[in-house]
Amino acid sequence: MVESIRVLIVDDSATIRAALSTALGREPDIRVIGQAPDPYAAREMVVALRPDVMTVDLTMPGLDGLSFLRAVMAHSPLPCVVVSALTARDQALARACMDAGAAAVVGKPDGTSTMTDVTRRLVQAIRAAVGVRAPATGRDAPAAGSTAVETRPGGGPARPAPSVVAIGASTGGTEALCSVLASLPTDVPGLVIAQHMPAGFTRSFSARLDRLSALRVREAADGDRIMPGSVLVAPGDRHLRVASMDGVLVARVVDGPRVCRHRPSVEVLFDSVARAAGPRALGIILTGMGGDGAAGLRSMRDAGAVTIAQDEASCVVFGMPREAIRLGAAAHVLALDRIADAIVGFARAPRRTVA
Repeated sequence: MVESIRVLIVDDSATIRAALSTALGREPDIRVIGQAPDPYAAREMVVALRPDVMTVDLTMPGLDGLSFLRAVMAHSPLPCVVVSALTARDQALARACMDAGAAAVVGKPDGTSTMTDVTRRLVQAIRAAVGVRAPATGRDAPAAGSTAVETRPGGGPARPAPSVVAIGASTGGTEALCSVLASLPTDVPGLVIAQHMPAGFTRSFSARLDRLSALRVREAADGDRIMPGSVLVAPGDRHLRVASMDGVLVARVVDGPRVCRHRPSVEVLFDSVARAAGPRALGIILTGMGGDGAAGLRSMRDAGAVTIAQDEASCVVFGMPREAIRLGAAAHVLALDRIADAIVGFARAPRRTVA
């Protein structure tokens, strides 16, 4: 029998707590283990109960939900889903929640949606937040801190000139991506990114990255060419794939079922890059819950790509990188502040060791 997902509900409204608890209790794979009326009670329950997922309201007495979310992710990180009465004018607040590490933001009933609609979306978000753990094999374990690009025996070149850098991230990834992209020059291969994020958020997130970076960053559209110095971000609730058409790499934005409980899925992106670019690619898996992308990164490594996982010390949550390392998918494990340099080294010295 599959273990239930253990959920802690945090909301100052007893009515909302009861409604969510009843609705979630109908799901065979979800069990509500506690209800907290404020962040202070929630803090004690997180330590005592160790929930798999926590739902968080933003408007609560004593300490607002966003501040509480930031504190939780800093000291006791776990998957968090924000459930709050957000309006169209609160998009900046919703983005701040995602930046702070929320796995998803779900609106409360507002006249256009019912409690049934809300709980349906919440159930999907809870399942996606937990993710799927990839099997551990222990093969090809990398050395922590390694930055050397692999070479074939005898010192020959490991691969041809680079053409694409694929990055996957989840919880904590928005800030990690800001850090990496802000440090990159324009003479790097085209980048493609799958960040777990719902529809309606990725366009503004792409615009934010564009302002922070010297690169041209935009939300991906189907058929976009992957060009040097440019970045394509998977649209929320759509999968991003890379395809080779007459020797040119292009983005394919597609619908389809969730993969590893996510859409966009890092797994989908990495698998497509392995097929389309093979040894001409660099794959990077950043902070995030679960195991999305681990097997795809292994496919990239098997196809000859250079592969990197963010190290535990610099991750908000070490789930996705850890699973990639366990699977033998990551040739190198690097701190976040060394990843931009590794990308530059990959771009400028593909046939030599990158210091």
